[in-house]
Amino acid sequence: MIVGISAGRQKGVTSAAVKAVLEKSGMEYEYLSLSGKKISGCIGCVRCGADNVCKLKDDWNAIGAKLLKADAIVFGAPNYGGTINALGHACLERMFCFRHREVFSLAGKLGVIVSVEYAREKENAVHNFIQKVFHTQMIAIVGSVFATGYSQCYTCGFGENCGAGNVVRDHGFIDEIKDEHRPPHFKDQPEAVLQAHRAGKVLGSILRNREENSAHRTPRELPKHQAGKVTP
Repeated sequence: MIVGISAGRQKGVTSAAVKAVLEKSGMEYEYLSLSGKKISGCIGCVRCGADNVCKLKDDWNAIGAKLLKADAIVFGAPNYGGTINALGHACLERMFCFRHREVFSLAGKLGVIVSVEYAREKENAVHNFIQKVFHTQMIAIVGSVFATGYSQCYTCGFGENCGAGNVVRDHGFIDEIKDEHRPPHFKDQPEAVLQAHRAGKVLGSILRNREENSAHRTPRELPKHQAGKVTP
């Protein structure tokens, strides 16, 4: 089971890219959008230290439960103001509860990173943050997708005449924002689509291989801590 999470808008580039990875995997999956969710950041109460369960109560708790059950996680987020957006940051931040007392509840799960940056951003800030969190959770990263996102200036309603915005920076002052001015949506970004399809296929292949190996494992191959449960 793969859980795919988009921290972007419902019909934005981030959601489309995450869905592309999930669909190409050929495996059972659940897609979750954080849009409209109420997710607090970690408050540092450390009450999760005793049992690796977050004690804050909001929309994240159901998401956290799904992450624990998943075999793989596809996480996507957009760049807001030069870094990962607040909703994506909060969701990842709350995963802190899973790594106390050397338990690492998400360890061994597979991960794919989807980062959506504005064209002028060259530091891959979103990818780097998600990667750092995955590494601290001991999630094995098997693929990454880099896509170009929309600057909010293209949809705010005032972008064509705003001297401080990205529309004017890209195209100068214009009378109207037309389709040819807008950044391409995910489906019109061939390299990003290729990356998503490759990541999805690799992820699905590894998961199927794990399932087949598990199904064909003989009692002699079982881990030592399970050996006592095998009937001769």
